[in-house]
Amino acid sequence: MTIDDFLASIDGDAPPAGLSLPLQGLWWDRKGDWDQAHSCAQDAPDSDGSWVHAYLHRVEGDLGNAGYWYRRAGRAAHSGALQQEWREIVGDLLARG
Repeated sequence: MTIDDFLASIDGDAPPAGLSLPLQGLWWDRKGDWDQAHSCAQDAPDSDGSWVHAYLHRVEGDLGNAGYWYRRAGRAAHSGALQQEWREIVGDLLARG
């Protein structure tokens, strides 16, 4: 799946089958459902879930909590635009399958 395919899927009612929980979280975030996005990130026990969790707390404006999740993900805190970070995460996760 490409980023364009992923973006096109946002018009649907649910994430495409087979997406990882972190990608589902980013799907729900783009759909405007932060709570569902956060739930997906919380349920993902790996560093990818922590990375999405960090991004979501940046969206929320809770930078202290975001910093904690970036550290858990083993990632530097992102300081650029949220849209840019969203695309970077989606692109990376999709590339790794």
